[in-house]
Amino acid sequence: MQSLLQYRRLRESVKEDLLRYQVDQQFHSRSTSTLDETDSDGDMEKHRDSLPLIAGVRISGPTEHDGTITYLVGWKDEDALEPHNWSMAKRWWCTFAVCLITMAITIPASIDGPVADQFNEYYHVGPIAGSLTTGVGSLFAGPFSETLGRNAIYLGTTVVFILFILAKALAPNYGAAIVFRFLAAFFGAAPLTCLGGTIGDIWNPLELTYSLPFTTIFSYMAPFLGPVIGAYLPGVGFIWADWISMIIAAAVLIILALFQPETYGPLLLEWKAHHLRDLTGDKRYQVEAQASATSLGRRLLVNVYRPFEMTFTEPIILIFSFYLIILYIVLFTFLEGYPYIFTQTYGISKSLTFILWAGMLAGDSVALLLIPLVYGWTKKAAARAEAKGEPLQPEVCMYWAMMGGSILLPISLFWMGWTCYPYISIWSPIVGSFTFGYGVVTVFTTTYLYICFTYTIYAASALTFMTFSRYVISGALLPAAIPMYETLGPHFALTLLGSIMAVMAPVPFLLYRYGHKVRARSKYVQNKS
Repeated sequence: MQSLLQYRRLRESVKEDLLRYQVDQQFHSRSTSTLDETDSDGDMEKHRDSLPLIAGVRISGPTEHDGTITYLVGWKDEDALEPHNWSMAKRWWCTFAVCLITMAITIPASIDGPVADQFNEYYHVGPIAGSLTTGVGSLFAGPFSETLGRNAIYLGTTVVFILFILAKALAPNYGAAIVFRFLAAFFGAAPLTCLGGTIGDIWNPLELTYSLPFTTIFSYMAPFLGPVIGAYLPGVGFIWADWISMIIAAAVLIILALFQPETYGPLLLEWKAHHLRDLTGDKRYQVEAQASATSLGRRLLVNVYRPFEMTFTEPIILIFSFYLIILYIVLFTFLEGYPYIFTQTYGISKSLTFILWAGMLAGDSVALLLIPLVYGWTKKAAARAEAKGEPLQPEVCMYWAMMGGSILLPISLFWMGWTCYPYISIWSPIVGSFTFGYGVVTVFTTTYLYICFTYTIYAASALTFMTFSRYVISGALLPAAIPMYETLGPHFALTLLGSIMAVMAPVPFLLYRYGHKVRARSKYVQNKS
């Protein structure tokens, strides 16, 4: 609905621009007619060069192969229809809407946890059969969103996601259920990839330092919230996990369809160029992407190729991908151990064990309170950079992980591993999980913020490989989690995970110091200094 209204507003704006252009052209014609016939050729040439153009349009060409001139369509100065110039309220709504779609997609990924035993018993399979986590869909989401727009991906993939959740709920056997679960996750990965792109569409780099942390921290509540919602579902049947997932996703889908505007600037410019061609009959009005690759298929091919190219040309993406792969391996393995840490050690019910995920949810929430503090530091850094005549460096994004996040991750794992004994209060590992939740979300926020700050319009493509690699590799290793806990026990298993994160703890500090050298070797970053 909002996209349709945007399309119409752009058409009305183009009509107004054409009326002003006609007035300017008439004035220019009258002023030219007053030239005396004896005026020099130089004066006439000067008048031809000053011919008025439609606001936001510039001339490109003539081209080398046929000498044609192209009118490249852009935004007017302070154009109210350009997403970065929207009101603060509208941009915050778009940010909140992205949080909603992310939560609607990720809650189903974890709400299955409490009913996993019932699912396995119903289909007569083992405890490590299947997982609603895959990043394969992310390979296509970013490039497609940079061709068709963000809303097309959000709305289209969410509809298909809901249909496959429905199919999984009604599956007659385990084979069908696991296939539908995979397909639901395939399409569910798409909105997660576009999240950073949408935020980069509407906020400038300095504003990203408070808008994106809000988005990632708020969205990251969903994986911790899912098990809390589903904690007592075993009492009513495992299939209710799917029904609840569908209800949440469908409600968010309706909200987005009615109220979420399109944020991808190049697509909006394509709409504007289309209106100019339609109203003037002049086919030379194009956006830059159309001028360089005229067919939709060609542009889509370029955008699909870009994420793969980035894996070779952008070392910063490889570094963050490796960091997130390690983080997600530890995260998924840690979460699989909750029954061993709490249920078996303290003799509480499995439902209460999943309620204890609220400890990580609380740690996540604390990070929200730090947004004004970190933004204040970033503003001071921006002021210092401006005083020197330099741009704000993306390394300020490391503040989040450097505020104890990367260090508290291994500490929290050691804490839980060395205190989860029956003779030590259950509150000790609960507080450890609180610390773990804070550490995970701050490190994750740092990686997303750095990528979106650096790549802006290509953020979705940059996040594509990161999303794909961390979900696929960590998901492939997930079946080893349960045997590890059964063999090593929770004490040594958590100590092993803590040791892994201890090795990774210095990464944010090293990137804060040397990140500019890594960016200098990258092709797509906007600030290599």
